[in-house]
Amino acid sequence: MFQFLTRELIIKFLKFGAVGASGVIVDFGVTYVSKELLKIQKYVANAIGFTIAASCNYFLNRWWTFHSNNPDIGMEYTRFLFISILGLGINTAVIWYLVSKHNRNFYISKLFAIGIVTIWNFILNLIFTFA
Repeated sequence: MFQFLTRELIIKFLKFGAVGASGVIVDFGVTYVSKELLKIQKYVANAIGFTIAASCNYFLNRWWTFHSNNPDIGMEYTRFLFISILGLGINTAVIWYLVSKHNRNFYISKLFAIGIVTIWNFILNLIFTFA
């Protein structure tokens, strides 16, 4: 049933997760500075943090996770950002739902949303961006 879970795929996912973990630090750091210090609206601050982290993650994933040699970096980056922007929509919806409907902590909700979006991003980047 899980024949698709090859050793190579698992290693890629673990690398993707490691890159994502570094992205979480960037994302939370930029979000915190934007929201708490610069007083930017929390969902806009979330989008800023998410976008900067996604850009850093693209380059790390291109080089380390997927070993891409695609000479068309512009198109590859565009695909990666497109998937990330769709992921941002999912991320924001999950945060909004947990904060607004269930009165959960913003940052705990953000962490949960990141977990969901990590799976989304990995699958789509595997089959669309770095195929």
